[in-house]
Amino acid sequence: MNWLLGFAIYFVLWWVVLFAMLPFGLRTQEEDGEVTPGTTESAPHGSHMPGALIRTTIVATVIFAIGYGLIVGLGYSFDDIPRIVPDFG
Repeated sequence: MNWLLGFAIYFVLWWVVLFAMLPFGLRTQEEDGEVTPGTTESAPHGSHMPGALIRTTIVATVIFAIGYGLIVGLGYSFDDIPRIVPDFG
């Protein structure tokens, strides 16, 4: 794996993990008891993006490191993945 392919994989992985991590740590205005007039109760209360970005980076780095270790360190490839779907041919 060269550095450009590794960066591309990490970039896509980071964005996928970001959208998976966005709901965690989110508090609504109703939960905090401070509903701003003119907004819905389910609207977020304050920004939680800094925490979401930090969690996303940590989780994406751990997942990438595990995958990198399996591919480069242990030499696994797609040929080593067991067949999940039966062969109908």
